[in-house]
Amino acid sequence: MSSIRRRAALPLAATAATLALTVTACGGGGSGSAAGSGGGDGRLRVSLAFPPAQAMSPYGDDAVTLSRLAVVEGLTALGKNGEALPALATEWKPDGDKSWTFTLRKAVFQDGKPVDAESVVRALTAAEQAKPKPRVLSDTDLNAKAEGAQTVRITTKTADPLLPQRLANPSLAILSAGAYSGGKVDPAGHATGPYTLTKLNGAVSATLTRNDTYWGTKAKAIGVDVAFVADGKARANALRAGQTDIAEYVPVSQASLLEESQVREVPTARTNSLYLNTKKGPFADAALRAAARAAIDSKALVEGVYEGRADTAQGLFGPGVAWAAKQRVPVEGRATPAPRDKVAAAGEIVLATYTNRPELPEVATAVQQQLEKAGFTVRQVVRDYAQMEADALGGKFDAFILPRNTLLDTGDPSSYLASDFTCAGSFNISQLCDKQVDEAAAKTVSAVDTPARQAAEMKAEAAVLATDAVVPLVHERFVQGVGKGVEGVSLDPMERTLVTADTHIG
Repeated sequence: MSSIRRRAALPLAATAATLALTVTACGGGGSGSAAGSGGGDGRLRVSLAFPPAQAMSPYGDDAVTLSRLAVVEGLTALGKNGEALPALATEWKPDGDKSWTFTLRKAVFQDGKPVDAESVVRALTAAEQAKPKPRVLSDTDLNAKAEGAQTVRITTKTADPLLPQRLANPSLAILSAGAYSGGKVDPAGHATGPYTLTKLNGAVSATLTRNDTYWGTKAKAIGVDVAFVADGKARANALRAGQTDIAEYVPVSQASLLEESQVREVPTARTNSLYLNTKKGPFADAALRAAARAAIDSKALVEGVYEGRADTAQGLFGPGVAWAAKQRVPVEGRATPAPRDKVAAAGEIVLATYTNRPELPEVATAVQQQLEKAGFTVRQVVRDYAQMEADALGGKFDAFILPRNTLLDTGDPSSYLASDFTCAGSFNISQLCDKQVDEAAAKTVSAVDTPARQAAEMKAEAAVLATDAVVPLVHERFVQGVGKGVEGVSLDPMERTLVTADTHIG
């Protein structure tokens, strides 16, 4: 056990969710049966790490939650290798350099309305006009037009070879007209997935019901009861006690306490990084950023915090991006690290992270110690993610520890590079605005074939790393907890799926 472990305080919402799980397990419905054996009524019980940050709006991180719960769908889906597969569109073809034509399948929304070209145009236009834009649209503009009842033409400002993959992003989910009201977007009852979101109890819980009008194979479970439990130990305890069937993101410190059959370790394209504020504060100085980068010991983090369940930092793209290592290019033009006396005179550094991923407070403590060893004065801020996202995006912290799945947006790193590191990026926590980085990121989008795009992405990686706006800490693997007898759980390196139509108690 690491000597630097610290326990994060359990947020009120997480405490309530954990209590709700315990009450459910002890009363009625057969929920108190053996670990992982289900609630006895054909419903699944799922403990998720992240409560909704925007009341389940599809335009932020809640979109991934909706996707992981099989509520929403886009025109396409992503295959294991990041390729576009049919979803609400059955086929598509390019029409010139900047347009694609998509043919829709016969399907209905959960409110009974038909999925047609008009509804697709409405949904994509709403996403394009959202403020802020979904991250997946950081580097492109979409214009959708109906061409007949079941055909949609989508045009982009510049050529976008990744458009079919882009449309698989959960933020571009297709919803019925009823979802758009009063300036808000509500997916409850207005999506197309195997499960319908029927109730959202704030940041505590959600209820899903099987969508019996689903165009594909009906869900094997009749519904899903979701508890949002920010405390990782509480999620693991719920699985151990038979109070939940699926526990998302089990802490590595808890994995050894579960039965071997309950632990599913998943390879991931997620890199945990230290984002440094390049716009204001001490890290506006490139030499101080370089000193912070030089202070980080990735191997110590892997061994001390992750107990070996992670890989040492190799760049922005780790082992989960299989082609990256062979194509990596040298990083050139980095600033020389500031001397210790300049570091010591820099003033207090506010280092922030969140509690929802249980390793992060420990990582923050270890990084604090490494920075202090180099001469920095560091103060930590650790809260629930829903309470921090706006401040992080607004540049309120000097440094922010954040794991990011580099393939999450399009199954390809190009949109991650654009959203996180360009001047116009909608998820630019480092507040980075660098001409060379912008130019390098733009070349990844314009590349037509895969080899050229991957080569451009590795050059963009080097351009980003040269600024020291971000310091990769480790490449994560994560553990999902699955109860006994639970079948069909999706172990997805891109983290878009978890519960599927096939997930059930065997």
